[in-house]
Amino acid sequence: MKQVDTISVSELSTMAERMYGDLVKAVVDLARGLLVVDAELHVDEEQYLLEIGSRQRDLWGINLHPGKYGTADFIEFDSMVNIRPSQNNLSRGVEDPATRQQVIELISRMVSP
Repeated sequence: MKQVDTISVSELSTMAERMYGDLVKAVVDLARGLLVVDAELHVDEEQYLLEIGSRQRDLWGINLHPGKYGTADFIEFDSMVNIRPSQNNLSRGVEDPATRQQVIELISRMVSP
């Protein structure tokens, strides 16, 4: 598991090959602009962020598909940590379009070709 300020697609590809083949699990903290990648489970990344002061309501789990960089399929909104009835998020996705856009913008700033 690794907290990153920036990361390249080639680094993500190497991580993906070691773990799942085509994806890297990641959790973002939208309030603090943080990204944690490369853990077996989203919950591990979530726990790390909570331990360093993040708030649950600001954390969202995603999968990054390095082979699909530059397409709409690069970011997959699918994680058990996203199920949050208290925030009207009843699925593993990120249902609020504004929140999804914030995740996309954060990832676009942090991941380089």
